[in-house]
Amino acid sequence: MKKIFIFIFCIFAFSTNALEKETTFKKDLFDKAQLEGKVVVVSSWIKYCSSCASQMKVLNKATNEFKNIEYFTFEVTNREIADFLKVKYQTTLLIFKNNKEIYRSIGVTSKEEIYEVLKSSI
Repeated sequence: MKKIFIFIFCIFAFSTNALEKETTFKKDLFDKAQLEGKVVVVSSWIKYCSSCASQMKVLNKATNEFKNIEYFTFEVTNREIADFLKVKYQTTLLIFKNNKEIYRSIGVTSKEEIYEVLKSSI
């Protein structure tokens, strides 16, 4: 019986994570945000990735707290976007400023680490 409850919990947990994720990256919006002088944050994800969901939660909160940040996400299996950004792994975090990539990490989900890099980017 305990195994059934664990299984059901996992299904709902993974389904919730999958529902939160959506590709918002659009090249024209990415370019426009950079032309406007915004700090651009891009994160990659894949279905059922709990670290991706954790990173996205931190970034969603950060966009409300840090002004002048444009935030985009994309599913890493989207080869067109992944190739354009040279991203090979989920939970990759990129930060651009003044039309240059200034930060890249893989697997960072800590609020403290993400906020620190965002503060230093503004």
